[in-house]
Amino acid sequence: MTTLVRKYNVPGPRYTSYPTVPYWDQEAFSLKDWKATFKASFLESNKREGISLYIHLPFCESMCTFCGCTKRITKNHSVETPYIDAVLKELALYRSFVGERPVIQQVHLGGGTPTFFSEQNLARLINGIFKHADKAPQCEMSFEGHPNNTTLEHLETLASFGFKRVCYGVQDYNETVQKAINRIQPFEHVQRATDQARQAGYTSVGHDIIFGLPFQKLEHVKNTIEKTIQLFPDRIAFYSYAHVPWIKGNGQRGYDEANLPTAEEKREQYEVGKQLLAEAGYVEIGMDHFALPTDALYHAQQEERIHRNFMGYNASKTQVMLGLGVSAISDSWYSFAQNVKGINEYYHLLENDILPVFRGHILTEEDLKIRKHILNLMCHFKTSWETPALYFDELPEVLIKLKELEADGLLVFTHKGLSVTEKGKPFVRNVCLPFDLRLQRNKPETKLFSMTI
Repeated sequence: MTTLVRKYNVPGPRYTSYPTVPYWDQEAFSLKDWKATFKASFLESNKREGISLYIHLPFCESMCTFCGCTKRITKNHSVETPYIDAVLKELALYRSFVGERPVIQQVHLGGGTPTFFSEQNLARLINGIFKHADKAPQCEMSFEGHPNNTTLEHLETLASFGFKRVCYGVQDYNETVQKAINRIQPFEHVQRATDQARQAGYTSVGHDIIFGLPFQKLEHVKNTIEKTIQLFPDRIAFYSYAHVPWIKGNGQRGYDEANLPTAEEKREQYEVGKQLLAEAGYVEIGMDHFALPTDALYHAQQEERIHRNFMGYNASKTQVMLGLGVSAISDSWYSFAQNVKGINEYYHLLENDILPVFRGHILTEEDLKIRKHILNLMCHFKTSWETPALYFDELPEVLIKLKELEADGLLVFTHKGLSVTEKGKPFVRNVCLPFDLRLQRNKPETKLFSMTI
């Protein structure tokens, strides 16, 4: 395994989209085209399956240095009201040109720290959304909570609107690691937040755990997982720290690669952690995700309904995902669009009735085929090219590149298809790389992605 880690530990995307953001074709993109493709896809799918809604709530009271998300650090809570007003204005602009009321199938509040906002303001946000939209009968509603500041009032207020899933960022329980990433939270806080979620009626409680953090040792990961198992969350995201200090706005310049576990140490952290989770009854779902057999994510995987997008893995899929708020990314299936990252610019554009989009991509026919292959691999660990809809001209070259991964036992070829082996699952990003035609045609000369291992 050590030899494979050394061989395949290369920079690579996490594939929450294809094409990945650095390879979006900016020259072929326009706001006009985005609106046209979004509207077409919306009208095609809204009445049949509804849409997903992601809302980015960027405020945090302190900087977690491991985080690469768009955030604004402040203790001034007067920012809550104008931000919610702006998000609701953005939704109203979309509603004004699509021609019919959206049917919301999924709502996810991400951040930042959604629980930075008071329960009253979160209620105003949800009420405002459903002034512009209808709620699907089986609407799935979830949010990301900080164990230190998620209150029973937060949980009960959101539960009253139908929220049933919450995910808490745990990361690691070791004090040295917590200080390095500026994320001090005792086990007792996580325990309280988990117990209160169940008390409030949440049916799926998730914990995020990260391996490969600065100053993190194998015993820290083992201790964190053992403590996590005591609380028995329904889902666990157990994923690799992405060291991307070149991205503006994160705090990763405070430590360097010398403070990080080696690739071999990271792989051991993952393998031992994975074993502990399996022994506790958790099943591996997609890449770096684990769930109890009672959780909806497990059932979605068994029924091959699981989907991956900018929100991560989901138990269901809608053709349209609308992202609201600064930096939020929308996905119409046929196109992507990302909002501006600056709050003042976001406010200014909305005040002038302009959608706050600053970049995007209109998918080509080839993009759509490649996207399906990468989704198949990331969600189901297999893909095929039996039908013309999944065949593309460069496939023979891709298969040649995959031969080495086959020789290393990471995948097996089937009749007009392939499956990732159990041994290959930790390397699924590497299996996707030969399919990534945009990256293969224009390999980056500078760092764009974190390491795959």
